[in-house]
Amino acid sequence: MSAERWEHFPHEADMGVRGLGATLERAFEQAALALTAVVTDPATVTPLERVSLACEAPDTELVFVDWLNALVYEMATRSMLFSRFEVRLQGHRLSAKAWGEALDIARHHPAVEVKGATYTALKVALQPDGAWLAQCVVDV
Repeated sequence: MSAERWEHFPHEADMGVRGLGATLERAFEQAALALTAVVTDPATVTPLERVSLACEAPDTELVFVDWLNALVYEMATRSMLFSRFEVRLQGHRLSAKAWGEALDIARHHPAVEVKGATYTALKVALQPDGAWLAQCVVDV
């Protein structure tokens, strides 16, 4: 299996986020890092404050989009950025913790504001190398 990581992929005026991990949960966590990286370098975000999140949907792909949209909501309403994630999945129910800090424009230099995760290029699947992939396009 390839190393766990996150990636971006281009999509017209928006941005694709992709997480790869040894488990589905790790792939979701890596995709969340990719989401943060759309806005700023995750290495500049100190994991000081913990926020709990939960969501449920009819299938794993919809849970993934709901997970990213829950993060976007927390980022917007709390004016926070996140750099550490812990995801637990039971069937199509997700519970998670995200750690981050208040947005500091001078230090974080936000590039864009993510408006939401979309169903475009949505894919959650076990890859041939044994890694899990979770991806979609986010509206910026």
